[in-house]
Amino acid sequence: ITQAWDLTTSFPDRPFVNRGISGHTTPQTLVRFRPDVIDLEPDVAFILAGTNDIAGNKGPATLLEIAGNIASMAELALVNGITPIIASVLPASEYPWSPGHMPDVKIPALNAMLKAYAEVRGVVYLDLFAAMTDGENGLQDALTSDGVHLTPAGYEAMSRHAEAALATVLQ
Repeated sequence: ITQAWDLTTSFPDRPFVNRGISGHTTPQTLVRFRPDVIDLEPDVAFILAGTNDIAGNKGPATLLEIAGNIASMAELALVNGITPIIASVLPASEYPWSPGHMPDVKIPALNAMLKAYAEVRGVVYLDLFAAMTDGENGLQDALTSDGVHLTPAGYEAMSRHAEAALATVLQ
């Protein structure tokens, strides 16, 4: 989802770096969190991950494992003086490449875990799910090309909400 997000277009006045890799799961993202985030010494890190885990891209993963990996990234950010923003997993009613994983049920459950973690740790939770859902736990048609991946309008919507979250942490 994030690999195709053109940050120079979405945030022309911000020195953002995109470290999203298509298809990666949270264990892969956690392993590369040090070189891809910590070593760059950013002020803020957006953490948006988990849908590929639910899709089974690298095998089965429990929601607790996924949430734990995201929490570990947030904790690594915090101990290194980086403010994490934990983004919800985007809505998806089904994965075209991997049907039968019930993302319409699992994503809201994972997002509830992420939101609870963010509240306990006192970090910003960016609820992209609520902003982008079609009301039936899928993405709004205008925001997606296949029910999972975003169109330019989807990235524009995500960017607006990310900018608002960033303004909250930079106050």
